[in-house]
Amino acid sequence: MRDAWSDFFKLESAGGICLVAAALLAMAVANSPLAVFYDLIFSTTFEIRLGEFGIAKPLLLWVNDGFMAVFFFVVGLELKREVMEGELSDPSKLSLPAFGALGGMLVPAAIYAWINWDDPMAIRGWAIPAATDIAFALGILSLLGNRVPSSLKIFLVSLAIFDDLGAIIIIAIFYTADVSLTALAVAAVCLVVLLSLNRRRVTELAPYLFVGLIMWTAVLKSGVHSTLAGVTLAFFIPMRDPARPERSPVRDLEHDLHTVVAFGILPIFAFANAGISLAGIGMDALLHTVPLGIIAGLVIGKQVGIVGFAGLAILLGWARLPRDAGWMGLYGTALLCGVGFTMSLFIGSLAFPEADATLLFDERVGIILGSLMSGLAGYFVLRSLPRPKAQ
Repeated sequence: MRDAWSDFFKLESAGGICLVAAALLAMAVANSPLAVFYDLIFSTTFEIRLGEFGIAKPLLLWVNDGFMAVFFFVVGLELKREVMEGELSDPSKLSLPAFGALGGMLVPAAIYAWINWDDPMAIRGWAIPAATDIAFALGILSLLGNRVPSSLKIFLVSLAIFDDLGAIIIIAIFYTADVSLTALAVAAVCLVVLLSLNRRRVTELAPYLFVGLIMWTAVLKSGVHSTLAGVTLAFFIPMRDPARPERSPVRDLEHDLHTVVAFGILPIFAFANAGISLAGIGMDALLHTVPLGIIAGLVIGKQVGIVGFAGLAILLGWARLPRDAGWMGLYGTALLCGVGFTMSLFIGSLAFPEADATLLFDERVGIILGSLMSGLAGYFVLRSLPRPKAQ
């Protein structure tokens, strides 16, 4: 039994499977007699206090502000590694995923905005369909085994990195509340300390993490979304240890946190945010412009934006198709990018933080339906591809 579990967690698709299981469990609980306990647990306020200083938040916000800061910290580590030593270190390989990611964010957002332009409340969710859940998309891709060339996986990962960078910028600019200058000043001091540690080539991780925790608290109190602290901290972690060049603190930390994020943080986030009660959801709620805009953005906007922008770059000679992958491979991968799921749920929680029974819509319905449709469509398109001749 232990070997079976060990083999499962080694599967590339294991993270995606855990996400699906967590979301299904949340929906089952939310539509059962246990729903009252589900709502009670995540609405219960937890407080951390040190003297006069304290942070009190419902458990749901601890998950969204705390756990997701760790997730974005890992995203930042991945960004740094890829830019300095990975796929993004070669400028010739940047153009195709960069153009694809740009189209994959702009077109879905534009479609959503077009559908919801006349509703000042609904328009706040324009960024929801611009997101991609890379863990879920890679999980689906891995189910296809060697039917899909490795170049498509590299393309998907590279595109997702640019997509994550876009999400970070969107959160920083468009989903920031009233700003506390005092808290931002504390965060700025933390940045100076982190820069000093990096310039002095300190490779022990404890000082970085301690200062990072203070910076996260300051950013949380500032009104800027706290996940940005996680990304910023990652950029200061040393790439290499001068005393032992073979050691990479960035890679070590990324490796150590991968399992925690893939099998702990993201499933918990999915469970906390995907608990949609279907009671009272009729056609009016399903056909509301918010879920319709999200579905249209994820299912139509993603494929049109990615294929359109990437195709334009290829036709103009600025990029090349992934090796051993034709246009249908590119199209199938673009469909998979319509799986917004956890990232879309996260942005949805920022766009509609007061979501409750008084609203006429639930953006999560559109996110789950749109992600499901995109994931199935991408799977079947890629499954129809002929197997590569050499793997």
